[in-house]
Amino acid sequence: MIAPLVRDTAILKDYVAEIHSVQFVEVRSHIGGYIEKIHADEGQLVNAGQPLFDVSSAERGLELQRANAALRVVQAELNAAEVELRNTGSLVDQNISSQAELDLTRARVDALHARVEEAASTRDQAALNLSYSHIKAPYRGKINRIPFKTGSIVQEADVLTTITDNSEMFAYFHLSELDYLQLRGTLRDSTLRRVTLLLPNGVPYQHQGRIEVAESEFDRATGNIAIRARFPNAEGVLKHGANANIELRRPLEDAVMVPQRSTFEVQDKLYVLVVRPDSTVEQRNISASFRLPDLYVVESGLEPDERIVFEGVQRLRHDDRIVPAVTTTEAAMKKIGNH
Repeated sequence: MIAPLVRDTAILKDYVAEIHSVQFVEVRSHIGGYIEKIHADEGQLVNAGQPLFDVSSAERGLELQRANAALRVVQAELNAAEVELRNTGSLVDQNISSQAELDLTRARVDALHARVEEAASTRDQAALNLSYSHIKAPYRGKINRIPFKTGSIVQEADVLTTITDNSEMFAYFHLSELDYLQLRGTLRDSTLRRVTLLLPNGVPYQHQGRIEVAESEFDRATGNIAIRARFPNAEGVLKHGANANIELRRPLEDAVMVPQRSTFEVQDKLYVLVVRPDSTVEQRNISASFRLPDLYVVESGLEPDERIVFEGVQRLRHDDRIVPAVTTTEAAMKKIGNH
């Protein structure tokens, strides 16, 4: 017979994760037209503000020139009208011109002020349209597939390419309500938020990640809550849209554990044989919270100072008397490890 094993341990559990770039954006055309020039290539690393595409820029450049010319014409008319207004005011002071002529000239100046504002607005719109013709990278990242080539006709809102910043990556995974409640302490403790990412080939990713945030509510359809972890990716191993597994470690302090060979099942319930002081055995139902290699973590049903039958439980029944042979837990674990 042996005593339950009581020690600190940890539970490792895997969760399917989706890999996302920290920054991922679809580069779309604000205007319709044809692609005049492509400044970058697929797979190229570009910097923020670097030119990517020119879409029908020549025509919009001419529109801006016409708008600037129209603004200068109206501004010149306004300048002339303001000179006329000052002269008319002087003539009214000398009783040469009438007040009506002054009011008429002032009204003309006000109208020209409005036309200048309108022309300036047209100029600004033309400049904005021209800026839409020159599409630039919003941030530093890598260019992905470019579906349209030079000369292609594009419509407003067409996706010209996508840019990903893969210097760091997010891994999104989901916890059930039960797992979330069991792991709340781990998620709160900043020293325990480190997680391991298992690549599709089963090899652990070379850098550990860190749990950052959890959503504020459970998904009603699935009953799960989403968790996000961040991983460094300087070597570019992780790619946007990939799948992997998150290995989450939950520490257990003073966990009570029994060997799996010391248990048996009856109608889906787990039992051990507890050795009484009079050397008879008691069939005891226990509740296991986790299953480890060769061990069960006991949640309830067994005290650390009790003794159980180590092996041969299938040959014994409730209230059978035995001649107990005491062995240490360490020796029992060594025996388990040798099988």
